[in-house]
Amino acid sequence: MFIQLALGTALLLVSIFVAGLSFWVMEVMTMRLHPWLTREPHRPKLMLVLCIAAIWVMVQMTIGVWIWAFALRGLGIFEAMEPAVYFSLVAFTTLGFGDILLPMEWRLLGGLAAANGLLNIGMVTALLVEALRQVRLQQLATRKHSE
Repeated sequence: MFIQLALGTALLLVSIFVAGLSFWVMEVMTMRLHPWLTREPHRPKLMLVLCIAAIWVMVQMTIGVWIWAFALRGLGIFEAMEPAVYFSLVAFTTLGFGDILLPMEWRLLGGLAAANGLLNIGMVTALLVEALRQVRLQQLATRKHSE
């Protein structure tokens, strides 16, 4: 049990670190594009930021799923990558179809993967909203100063 908890915690921390690094890169890119983003026209640029951020979030979430899949495959829980990725995706998104289950001696990892997915989805949602809000506020401030 303690090995599962330790391993699951380590995987959760690696996934969160990757998410944090990903968000840091996204913020740096947004700051570099700040002058362009704040120039008119604003709405098409806001939509572009939304689309890029959504794709960025999907890539980051996919990396989290792959981290868990490689770990499950590396532990020998699954004999091939496809079921390891499938289980990781289903657990990470908390769908929990139940068609593929972990062996009894590893079942705590499923709950930790689901907790990791919930945490990541909450973080990316909050950061996505905050990124869009910041860009929009900067656009409005620029418009106000130019009037």
